Amino acid sequence: MSTPPMNTPRSAAQGARARARIEVTAAIKDEARRQLAADGAAKLSLRAVARELGMVSSALYRYFPSRDDLLTALIVDAYDSQGEAAEAAHADVAHADPLRRWSVVCEAARDWALGHPHEYALIYGSPVPGYVAPVSTVPSASRVGLLLIGIVRDAHRGRGLVEPPLPVELRAEAERMAADLAPDLPSAVVAGLVAAWAELYGLIGFELFGQFHRVVEDRGPFFRHAAARLGVNVGLG
Repeated sequence: MSTPPMNTPRSAAQGARARARIEVTAAIKDEARRQLAADGAAKLSLRAVARELGMVSSALYRYFPSRDDLLTALIVDAYDSQGEAAEAAHADVAHADPLRRWSVVCEAARDWALGHPHEYALIYGSPVPGYVAPVSTVPSASRVGLLLIGIVRDAHRGRGLVEPPLPVELRAEAERMAADLAPDLPSAVVAGLVAAWAELYGLIGFELFGQFHRVVEDRGPFFRHAAARLGVNVGLG
């Protein structure tokens, strides 16, 4: 019995439809990002996106049933884009000492934010009224944090960490966080990691949203120094 050709008319049509869907989805998200840059996430409208693309709203709803679905797709894309940038930068220094690796990941997160300010504002700026990010965004949102945890874990397994001090009143909470995030690391280190994660994005946000205006002018060296200090506070160095 002869084997039918792989590229039958039906399979070719299905492939064309799949490609068309990918292209239309990309066009929708590109237009949505343009509107985010112009008007902010709170004003994002499926009808406005459809109008700019020359589509009827009912056609766009086949790709994104609601504004929240479109926002979620944009949020996941932004987190993944930042995560990919950090992972690529880290790959270039994967055999360096832990503090150097930590600093490179932090700088990559900052560089991505400066290059994608509106996407950064979407994921780390003011919450969008009426929108609650679903659990499906968590893996993408965790990429940079997991990379930093991995660097600290390697240091712990290697030449060790300088465990930071931990107030008695924080011990129970630190142990809870360690059990959830990195049970193989000392609880004081995990508490330091959570603080460093918040402080990292605080540094980036202050620069991106103008709070350093007339305060910090030479911002690259300032950020590199501050990011390295965060690593030292976690126990690296």
